[in-house]
Amino acid sequence: MKFQLNAITSDIFISIYVVVTLYLRFKFENNKQVDPILSIVLGISFVAIIWALIKLKFLNPNWFGLFTPKKIN
Repeated sequence: MKFQLNAITSDIFISIYVVVTLYLRFKFENNKQVDPILSIVLGISFVAIIWALIKLKFLNPNWFGLFTPKKIN
């Protein structure tokens, strides 16, 4: 049995994750002199984690209902 989060929980989880990771990146980069390449790699790493969780179907984002789902005839 795979563990999956429903759509609204996934949206909230992703929103909190984005805010926390942005805060941590800004705080870390402000306190240390960080090379721009390291900043880009860190950002890509954070995005890759979310991407992997979506591909594994752990997260099922609905994007807060902004996009209409495709209907299959």
